[in-house]
Amino acid sequence: MFALKRVLLLAVGLASLVSATSSTGNSVLVVVEPKRQDDFSMFFEGLKDQGYELTFRQPKDEKPLIAEYDVAAFAHVVLLASETKNFAKDITPQSLVDLLRLKTNLIIALSTKQTPLSLLAPEFSLILPPPGTPLISYFPKRDEPASLVPITPTKRDATQIISDTSKPIWFSGVPQALGSNPQLVPILHAPAESFASEIDGGSADALVDSAEKGGEGLWAGSQLSVVTGFQTLDGARVTWVGGVDLFSDELAQKVGPDGLKSGNAAFARDIVAWTFQESLVLRIDKVEHHRVNETGPSELYTTNDELVFNAYISKFNPKQGSWEPYSGINDMQLEFTMLDPHIRTALPPVRSVPGKYSVTFRAPDRHGVFKFVVDYKRKGWSHLHSSVTVPIVPPRHDGYPRFLSAAWPYYAGAISTSIAFFLFSALWLAGEVRESAKRPGKAGKAE
Repeated sequence: MFALKRVLLLAVGLASLVSATSSTGNSVLVVVEPKRQDDFSMFFEGLKDQGYELTFRQPKDEKPLIAEYDVAAFAHVVLLASETKNFAKDITPQSLVDLLRLKTNLIIALSTKQTPLSLLAPEFSLILPPPGTPLISYFPKRDEPASLVPITPTKRDATQIISDTSKPIWFSGVPQALGSNPQLVPILHAPAESFASEIDGGSADALVDSAEKGGEGLWAGSQLSVVTGFQTLDGARVTWVGGVDLFSDELAQKVGPDGLKSGNAAFARDIVAWTFQESLVLRIDKVEHHRVNETGPSELYTTNDELVFNAYISKFNPKQGSWEPYSGINDMQLEFTMLDPHIRTALPPVRSVPGKYSVTFRAPDRHGVFKFVVDYKRKGWSHLHSSVTVPIVPPRHDGYPRFLSAAWPYYAGAISTSIAFFLFSALWLAGEVRESAKRPGKAGKAE
C-alpha cells in the first residue's frame, strides 16, 4: 500500500512538471488542521513539485502572519480548515477581503457547518443553504453515500478552466446558489438531479423557509454551483470550494462503479492554475495613438481627424513562465468617450503583428476632452482596462476651407441679391427725367 502511494505521488509530480508557476509569485500559505494535513499529501506534493513554496500554519497559530504593515506576506493563501470555527486574529473575513485588495489569491474550502468563512461567502454573492444541508444525489445508483456525488463537467461549466471533462469529479460538501454579480465565475455546477438536503443534522423547515425567500427550486438542480471563482476588479482571484474533501487523497485515487478513475487530482490542479493566475491571464503591455500617416502621438487632435489606435496584448505562458504576444481576442472593442461613448468600434487583431490590435476612425465633430477606453471583461479571463485622455479642439481660424460646398446655396443667394441691387441702382440713376407741367396759378384765374 505504501509503495502504491509513492507511485501515485510520483505520477502526480511528473504530471505537474508540464506547467510552470504563477505569474504573481510562488509563495503559498496553507492553513490546515494538523490532523488532516496528511489527507491532502498528493495535493501538497504536486504543488511542491511544481515549484511552489508551501508554508503550513494551524488555524489558531499567530505566525506566520498573512499580512504585516498592509503588505501581503504570501502570493497565495489556501484555507483548508473548513471545520474550524475560531481562527487567529489575522484570519478574519475582513482580513481576507484586504488580502484580495493586496492582490493575494485565495482558495477557500467551505463546510456544511456554520463557520466564519460561511459568513464571508455572501459578500461574494454566494448564497449558502442553511447549516447541515449538503448536496445530495441518488443518481447514478452506487454504493457510496448519497452525499458523495460524482459530477461530470458539461458545457455549462467553465470548460476553459477544466482541462479534462471526461472523468467524474467526486464531491462532498455544500452547494452555492449564485447571485447576479458579473464578477462570479461558475467553474463546476451541481448535477441536474441533485438537491440540498437536511440529512446532516439540519432542519427541513429552515431549508423550506430559505427556499421560499429565495424562490422556488433555489436549492435544487444544475443552477447550483459547487466550485465558484470570483475575480476582483484589481485582478486578484478567489475560488470557493464547497467541500475540502475534493482535494483529498482518497477521492483523488477513487475509482467509480463503472471503473472510471476519478478526475479530482486533475481538477484540483486546474483550480490552482486558475486561482494562482497561471491560466487565462492577459495584460495590456502598451497602447499607442496618432493621426493617420504619422508615427508619434500628438498632444491634441482636431475635430474630424483620422486617428489610429493600437493596443499590444500579451498572455502568460505557464509552461515557459513568460509573457507572449496574444492575438486570440476577436470581440474586443474601443470606446472614444466624453462622458458617454461618442464612438464605439471593434478593435481587431493585426494578423501580421502578433499581439497587436489596431483600428482607424474619424474623430467626432465635437471638441472637448475625450478618452480612448479599452474595457474587456470575459468570465474566467483577466480584465483588460486602459484609459488614455486626449483633447479634441476645433480647427484654427486658418484651418477652415475658404469655401464650403454645402454653403453654395447661401453664396448664390448673396451674389444674386448683390447683382440685383446693383442693376436696380443703375436703372434708377440712369433713367429719363421728365419736367412736370406747370399748373395754372391764381393770377391766371384772375385774368
